Amino acid sequence: MLIFTDDRMRLHDPGAHHPERPDRLSAATQALKGRPGLTWRAPTPASGEQVARIHDAAHVADVETRRGRRGAFDPDTNHSEDSVEAAYLAAGAAIDAVTAVVEGEAKHAFALVRPPGHHAEAQAAMGFCLFNNIAVAAAHARAALGVERVLIVDWDVHHGNGTQHVFEDRRDILFCSLHQYPFYPGTGAATEVGHGEGEGYTLNVPFPAGAGPTDYRAAFDDLILPVADAFAPDLVLVSAGYDAHRDDPLASMQLEDETYATLAGKLVALADRHAAGKLVLVLEGGYDLDALGRSVRATVDTLAGATAPPIHGDPQRGVAALREVRQAHRSRWKI
Repeated sequence: MLIFTDDRMRLHDPGAHHPERPDRLSAATQALKGRPGLTWRAPTPASGEQVARIHDAAHVADVETRRGRRGAFDPDTNHSEDSVEAAYLAAGAAIDAVTAVVEGEAKHAFALVRPPGHHAEAQAAMGFCLFNNIAVAAAHARAALGVERVLIVDWDVHHGNGTQHVFEDRRDILFCSLHQYPFYPGTGAATEVGHGEGEGYTLNVPFPAGAGPTDYRAAFDDLILPVADAFAPDLVLVSAGYDAHRDDPLASMQLEDETYATLAGKLVALADRHAAGKLVLVLEGGYDLDALGRSVRATVDTLAGATAPPIHGDPQRGVAALREVRQAHRSRWKI
């Protein structure tokens, strides 16, 4: 499988004590160094045209004005002198990963990037994110690579508000998010199901704090996978945040290293059923360095063919959330 990353993304420096720090990228890459079967690639920066498929001209212009200087887009989203270059590299890595997989160079790819992307709205940076990397890559797959149906699964602990909002009126992209709720950024209720032509093609699983592996397993097996099977994607993308880990300092969920391996294994099987195996992951959050490295390694081991451990038991904290999602979508999908 292919790994797309670039040390220049470490030059994005939000400042001392900021949780989205350069060492996150080091932790993720070092966890995979020396692992056989991986091909490492440096990405090409995204072009202005590629980014503009998702972001409006005013936002792109605002980002460009910040080259070579320090500042902040909002209280959470700081930038340094090299942050703009890093943001274009991060979006480009997601595009390159999707292109390589769709064109048959590999079945699986992982874009290890920062800054992350799923909070970035069409018109604004937000939540540590400058450009919405996975949305830019999905739009590229649709516009330039002939992909007809894209599934995006977001397992970051925070709701992928930016990704939802840019696609929620479309039925060619199915967006599924599992996240702690209520929590930052305040969106992602089960009743948010999309609009117009896209009604039913947004599926949110808003778990309470403390949800764990059995809750996530039930969400996948009983909700996400049946809907995804009916959708039959040509390409599977994952907003791979690791901040639902029990060790993460920014949230209150209870996932373990092996949970991510199990979830990845379910998506490998889904991609094999519908998309000739085409599966791409793009790094989002994850703020405990050890947990991040171990979880990335567990994920990649599964993508490379290791058997992921099963998760046994019934859902615990998430029963009411699962019931609410089922109610919100029962008229659209057989779940």
